[in-house]
Amino acid sequence: MTTRERPAKRQKIVHAATNASTSKWAKKYGKAWVDKYDASGLVPYYKNKAEVPEELAKYFSQRLRYFSLYSEPPGCLLDTEGWFSVTPEAIANRIAERCRCDTILDAFCGVGGNAIAFAQTCQRVIALDTDLTRLALARHNAQIYGVADRIEFILTDYVAFAEAYISRMKSSKSARMIDVVFLSPPWGGPSYLQGSSRPASPVKVLPAEADEISPTEHPTYSLASIRPLPGDELFHLTRRISRNVAYYLPRNTVLEEIGALIKATAEQGEKIEIEEEWMGNKLKALTCYFGGLAAGQGHLFDAV
Repeated sequence: MTTRERPAKRQKIVHAATNASTSKWAKKYGKAWVDKYDASGLVPYYKNKAEVPEELAKYFSQRLRYFSLYSEPPGCLLDTEGWFSVTPEAIANRIAERCRCDTILDAFCGVGGNAIAFAQTCQRVIALDTDLTRLALARHNAQIYGVADRIEFILTDYVAFAEAYISRMKSSKSARMIDVVFLSPPWGGPSYLQGSSRPASPVKVLPAEADEISPTEHPTYSLASIRPLPGDELFHLTRRISRNVAYYLPRNTVLEEIGALIKATAEQGEKIEIEEEWMGNKLKALTCYFGGLAAGQGHLFDAV
């Protein structure tokens, strides 16, 4: 059996946008900058710690870990949820390297950390979010990185999108192929460290010391706590789009529940690769690779 080669590592390329722009940011970034997608003013841009609300101070101190270009004018933007949910850039880049493909779906893009990384290794990125402001921030941040033109930003619920896409796949051969799906669904905010729960909004933010506690000291986290669907249901829905799934999960997730996700296909030899995501000496999260993304399973990448 022959398999399609996945795209080689690409250089960051700034493509010309179709919209002419004359702002000072356009002069800085060239035609890659589109003024109407400048989201400055939608949320505060913090320049120093004195401006930051107390509950976000811990996250602000890590701003360059989240976006290395955070301070590049007009500055990367995050809303409150974005501050505690964005994937650190080094981790996002590592995941993007593993997920290199033609078309990837970022099912819960947030303020764009992963989508920006994917745009540097994939030919095309489809980025979804249910919050209009957050989607605008993601596009704004992508412009600063010069990759906004390779990302299709869509305001929609992932479950509705998935069901519509699956239905179209069944009824028409014209549906655009999605090679890989990246799942980083809401965990319940920093309160995931308190164990399994489905907290109501607004999400409780833990004190800064919470991240310093060893992961072994936290209650275990169950996939049942994931939104908008329990984590196992979300996974099985996603596998109807592509078997190549990268699932970004809390570091204290019950491993037996992750293993159970492919119980049926495991009998046919499929395995899961679980990668621990460390920043220095701190374990931040787990990325679970399924299908052709897992090491030694490249032959499954194009399998139906």
